[in-house]
Amino acid sequence: TNKGKSEGACAPYRRLNLCDQNLEHIDPEKITSTHNLLVDVLLGAQYEGQSIRTQYQQKKDDYKSGLCTTLARSFADIGDIIRGKDLFLGNNKEKKQLEENLKKIFKEIYEQLVKKNKEKAETDYKDDTENYYQLREDWWDANRQEIWNSIICGVEQNEKYFKDTCSSKGGTYEKCRCHSGSVLTNFDYVPQYLRWFEEWAED
Repeated sequence: TNKGKSEGACAPYRRLNLCDQNLEHIDPEKITSTHNLLVDVLLGAQYEGQSIRTQYQQKKDDYKSGLCTTLARSFADIGDIIRGKDLFLGNNKEKKQLEENLKKIFKEIYEQLVKKNKEKAETDYKDDTENYYQLREDWWDANRQEIWNSIICGVEQNEKYFKDTCSSKGGTYEKCRCHSGSVLTNFDYVPQYLRWFEEWAED
């Protein structure tokens, strides 16, 4: 399968300014567990959310789809970075370094899993010990709730998603939340080029 490669991917303006410094400066030598990685990703998501909210307050007319949708798009882009699917063709040196760091980090996480349960780890990820795509997918799925909560931290009461995507009867709640507390978007499971195409179409 093609993981993170596509010709001519044209990132929207929001992606050009995605605040991923926390991810870029992660030191693989200091990541000794999945918890360590999660802390860095949560901080990166929180900074990105703050940045978007600041821009949104200054230029609301530029955000036709609303604040929650914009946050959902950056949330999904962070997910693509973590899982090795990001199509952004910006600073190639930084992108390559980030990807190499993430591989080292997930190698360390894999080795920790092997120590805990060798048979299960090798069964689950036996064909993926170079890029760790499946482990990265599983890690994102396990932690996306906390990452979503981090990126929407500080959102005002009246902000709602552009459509009702919540599974609970209460539907979409204020502050970009579902009544159930679950993540209200599935953008992170929509191919990045399709999300970007939709975003460009709104301009």
